[in-house]
Amino acid sequence: MIQTEKIRVRFAPSPTGELHVGNARTALHNWLFARHSGGAFVLRIEDTDRARTFEIFEQGIIRDLKWLGLDWDEGPGAGGDYGPYNQYQRLDLYKSYLDELIRADRVYPCYCTDEELDIERKTLLGRGLAPRYLGRCRDLTAEERSKREVEGLKPAWRFRVGEGQIAFQDRVRGEMRFDCAALGDFIIVRSNGIPAYNFAVVIDDHLMRITDVIRGEDHLSNTALQLLLYRALGFEPPRFAHHSLILGKDRSKLSKRHGSVAVKEFREQGFLPEALMNYLALLGSSAADGKEVASRDELVTAFTLDRTGKSGAIFDEDKLRWMNGVYIRQTGTEALTEKLIPFIQRAGYDVEAVSMARLRAMIDAVRENLLLLSDIDRELTPFFDDKFHLSPRGRAGARRSAGKGLRQGLPRSAASRANTGSRRLRRPDECSQNPDWPQRQAALPAHPRRPDWRAAWTGVGQDLPAA
Repeated sequence: MIQTEKIRVRFAPSPTGELHVGNARTALHNWLFARHSGGAFVLRIEDTDRARTFEIFEQGIIRDLKWLGLDWDEGPGAGGDYGPYNQYQRLDLYKSYLDELIRADRVYPCYCTDEELDIERKTLLGRGLAPRYLGRCRDLTAEERSKREVEGLKPAWRFRVGEGQIAFQDRVRGEMRFDCAALGDFIIVRSNGIPAYNFAVVIDDHLMRITDVIRGEDHLSNTALQLLLYRALGFEPPRFAHHSLILGKDRSKLSKRHGSVAVKEFREQGFLPEALMNYLALLGSSAADGKEVASRDELVTAFTLDRTGKSGAIFDEDKLRWMNGVYIRQTGTEALTEKLIPFIQRAGYDVEAVSMARLRAMIDAVRENLLLLSDIDRELTPFFDDKFHLSPRGRAGARRSAGKGLRQGLPRSAASRANTGSRRLRRPDECSQNPDWPQRQAALPAHPRRPDWRAAWTGVGQDLPAA
């Protein structure tokens, strides 16, 4: 095992899409492990898949990690002694290690086309066997190789797996064993010269002196292949820990059909980063002392791989919403107002027409009902013109009082609203002249926690008659 002065872990996403909550959970586990042990958290971008890699996704991953509060000690924007931290900038390093394996006859050129490999795969599946490479090019003579190259075929390079078993001790799952015969010779460098994942990751983890690899259980089979490369290259492997995957309520792997899956989507809906971090930290793990709502420092202090579950973790968005509501209620009024302003503006409300004192008073009145920041659209309805509607009870009260004062507080005409383009706060005279406050209050939306609307209106500078 690699022995260094301190723990070194890494999160190595591929910028081929938005940051999935499953990958965010892996990043969080690595970050918590590093911060708990006083070690280093490294961010490495695995961008060798040039067909699917886009700069916008890389920047999105970096943005989402920063939003979650997962700062890195080395990597893009932070520097470090073991860069560059983008794989595509490290191609020369991989080439030198490929040459070493070629000289040792641990790899061989493979000229099989995609069509040939697809036929082989389907044949094995038809026989009820797991697909693997059967070694068509393993023992080609020099003359046969030369003939294929003359034909214009560019080879990929495959690693000779050999016989026996691969065993390792997983820090979450205990002893793991894989039969080499079931693995098949695998590609380490593609025909275009780009290294495959398992080859590049072994070299990068070794050169960056990574001591612990913490990732999802879907990488278990990759670990077997990587250990073969560690041996062939004479590298000391790191320790491995494979946590469970996040599942939907139907116990299948969490995907878009279950709802939101990207960190960006949760951020745009109005989840707080502290709440999402808290939820992901405990998802599939047992909470210390049964405490579910924990601060960032408490999560760091309590983190241990020993409490990481082996079974799939069910993603419960209802529970996440509940936890988000807890964090919203714990946030100070001034800070909460700043977080809510973009959501208020997005809903079309004219924030500039309201004093900050009034806006904070409104938010204080309704904060108990917020599970998401985006809920503020619904909750501000009674204070603005555009969405105010009478309930049946309110209509009855309006009829009894001829609706005179109540109508003064209702929305303006559609034509009038169209001239402004946004919703406005009710004028003080629209409320202070209203003798029918009880009927107006009856018209307000029903809530699980009915705010004190009188206090809310008083708090924004209105004189109201006694209810």
